[in-house]
Amino acid sequence: MAQPSDIPSELRSIWIANGLPESFLGHLKLSGNPDTAIQSSFRLGLAAQISIGLASLSAAYIHFLRTGVEQDVTVNSRHAVLSFHSEAWYTIDGAPPEGEIWDSIAGLYQTRGGEYVRIHTNFPHHRAGVLDILSLPDYPTPATRTDVAHALTEWDAQEFEDACAKRGMCVFKLRSTAEWDETPQAKALEEQNVVDVREVGKARKKEYGTGEGIKSKRPLQGIKVLDLSRVLAGPVAGRNFAGSTFFPRQDEQAMLTTPVIAQGAQVLLISSPALPSLPLLDVETSLGKRTTQLDLTAPTDRIKLQELVQGADVFLQAYRPGGLEEKGFGVEDIIEMKEGKGVVYASLRAWGWAGPWSDRRGFDSLVQTAIGFNHDEGLTYQSFLVSEGKDAKWAPKPLPMQALDHAAGYFLAFGINVGIARCIKDGGSHEVRVSLASVGRWVRSLGRLSPQEAFGPLSKPFPPRTNETLLHPSSEIAQLSVSWRERKGKDAKDESKRRNMTALRQAGLMSVTPVREGKLDEESHGREEEDWGAPMRLDADEPVWL
Repeated sequence: MAQPSDIPSELRSIWIANGLPESFLGHLKLSGNPDTAIQSSFRLGLAAQISIGLASLSAAYIHFLRTGVEQDVTVNSRHAVLSFHSEAWYTIDGAPPEGEIWDSIAGLYQTRGGEYVRIHTNFPHHRAGVLDILSLPDYPTPATRTDVAHALTEWDAQEFEDACAKRGMCVFKLRSTAEWDETPQAKALEEQNVVDVREVGKARKKEYGTGEGIKSKRPLQGIKVLDLSRVLAGPVAGRNFAGSTFFPRQDEQAMLTTPVIAQGAQVLLISSPALPSLPLLDVETSLGKRTTQLDLTAPTDRIKLQELVQGADVFLQAYRPGGLEEKGFGVEDIIEMKEGKGVVYASLRAWGWAGPWSDRRGFDSLVQTAIGFNHDEGLTYQSFLVSEGKDAKWAPKPLPMQALDHAAGYFLAFGINVGIARCIKDGGSHEVRVSLASVGRWVRSLGRLSPQEAFGPLSKPFPPRTNETLLHPSSEIAQLSVSWRERKGKDAKDESKRRNMTALRQAGLMSVTPVREGKLDEESHGREEEDWGAPMRLDADEPVWL
């Protein structure tokens, strides 16, 4: 067992602040050098290792509370940063998926006076709104990046951000960290923790059933999670609970009757058929989950969700601020539906719960832009190029992955585990709050690397996204990936059309209840379980608990 003193202080402080025993930190083993795990001047390797370590170790702690069995958790820094870009490493039927994640006009643009704004138009209504503000038609000929770039030369960056905010659009001005720190929203975040878990209702202590008595074979076995989240942090949190596992041979009968899922939780992802989706992301973040669709504008579907809440232990949501409250599924509504039975209600926001931006929409790329990451990363990269004797001008530089989204997802998972542990030990209902902006503030607090440390020969870039790097047996991606098979789903008829998939496995490795992912070994188990796997669509299941 490692000594708790060997654990980074940044991890220890979060663990202890949430009431978890310091002695249990000795079960966490961190390997690799996080500061050379990825090219960035921000300590993203450490951020990945800490957030994944917290999520995994807290699951092991729940297993200890339920069984008395202790176990070690290992997180490698390179595996962790690759997990922060997991959506880039999956394949379907032996090839990377075709298509673009980003909308054709999404991205960074220069405005009048040489400033910059970033627009996020991956959803059709956001694209339509931005183009309307710019007075650009999108039919019959779609607007292009050139059209948008030309139109934005007539706008001041702050004026355009303000105009888009009034319309609920997803656009933010590029700022340096120094500029961001002077904003009212930055000051409002100073008192917000990176993960906030608070008691919001009284309830008796919980004993989460497994169908086999209180002794669980997996940390979260028998726990039911409703996942009402969309790209990207919320789905990452839900997937952390839902990656699939194997039962050993002697438990084959249990395998045939129980949904076989990662740390044991049954995760039901609920999306709306009326809202746009991003299938290139959804395919990877839904692994191990069951998926169904409900239209919460329809009374019958609201009743179905209310019925699902009755059996749920966790309610995870990441819709715009106030969106679910308007439909009767806010935290107080869920507590009332539970009728005195404890529940953990977890929410993600872009900008937190206080300050003038608290109700604004936002995504990882926008938060990176607004709070200074892109500006300051560009400065460090420029310094590195100059040190190499190159004539380099400053340009904004995004982080190499959606680091805030992924870190927020693992912090959500950690916070949910904290809430579950409190339900076991003390009872009550608990709310978990995580915001992308607070996660960004925390990442900044980890410190910076020098230009040479960040971009020199010792720091590792991501591999190119090719068939060779994703599938060749000797590649690091292939060695860290597992195979999946598409689930039959509720309406499947043609067995031959089920697709195969590879995806990066989880980076938090447990010594007693290891996360075993991918399709079941048919040679060992005789048949493939039908209630888990890769749903590969958002409507694979009926809205019921198994």
